Amino acid sequence: MSQVAAQAGVSQATVSLVLNNVDGGRVADETRDRVMLAVEQLGYRTNAFAKSLRSGRSGMIGFISDEVASSPFAGRLLKGAQMLAWETGNVILSVDTFDDPDLQAAAVDMMLSYRVAGVVYASMYHRNLELPPGLEGVPTVVVNAQDRNRRFASVFPDEEGGGYAATRHLIEAGHERIAMINIQPPVSDLPAGIGRLAGYHRALAEAGIEADPELVLYGTGIVEDGLALTTRLMTRDAPPTAIFCGNDRTAWGAYRALEALGLRPAEDCSIVGFDNHETLAPYLDPGLTTVELPYERMARRALEILLDGTTSDPQRIPIECALIARDSVSTPSTATAKVHR
Repeated sequence: MSQVAAQAGVSQATVSLVLNNVDGGRVADETRDRVMLAVEQLGYRTNAFAKSLRSGRSGMIGFISDEVASSPFAGRLLKGAQMLAWETGNVILSVDTFDDPDLQAAAVDMMLSYRVAGVVYASMYHRNLELPPGLEGVPTVVVNAQDRNRRFASVFPDEEGGGYAATRHLIEAGHERIAMINIQPPVSDLPAGIGRLAGYHRALAEAGIEADPELVLYGTGIVEDGLALTTRLMTRDAPPTAIFCGNDRTAWGAYRALEALGLRPAEDCSIVGFDNHETLAPYLDPGLTTVELPYERMARRALEILLDGTTSDPQRIPIECALIARDSVSTPSTATAKVHR
């Protein structure tokens, strides 16, 4: 810093004011420009370690996850946190624990030892969870999940809103006989299946369409379930004209079932998925209309709560899941006759 001051012809205090952006207008623009030119010419970098010792802040945000970093699409959680951290002059310290309790405990200890400003605790899928001990002493926000004990703020997808948007889109296309293949059994307590089913029922009720329990089937979110359950639906005497699938893998199975029956998605049965799986949904034929999980927006919102210092309020914040319209939805067809011909 003294070398920068000498080259710019200013005091070391002026250099400090400029580099820490706390001059409050006391440093003239011309002087600031000279300081920054000297910084560039000398290749000066702030000693972050020394700065943290002096200020008591490391400038680091902890990011603890179960299997987010290894997931091809939930990794956008980490991207969202990383981008906002970068924009605000912070650094993300990320650890993926693979849901191992020992690794979780070690990750918490490491975050505390690095004196992180706060922790984002992220889950690969939306669930109710219990956070590992030790996080009570540091500001923490849960993302893509909900704190079962309601001690920490939670940011998660608006599953019901997403289910409503998917079903409403089919209703607006003229469908009334709309099936749903949910991604988990009715006895499950996972918020995704519960919320998406509630949104489906709300959209039907709002449109004055009586829900038919025979049109709601339950799978486990895999392609094979979508294939088997769509086959069951479409070979009934009165098959649905549209199917809302609880995730994109189920929708892929639905496509395969329709093709095996000599039917075509959209033309003979409209299909809507959920997730907007970027390696799947755009590449199905036709492109899959689906609901997008807002990974990056959730992570940014969680980090904003940390940076705002409002983590003491264990608020629960649902983030809108947007409908992504492609070509898998059209007006109702006469698929019944084709199947039973």
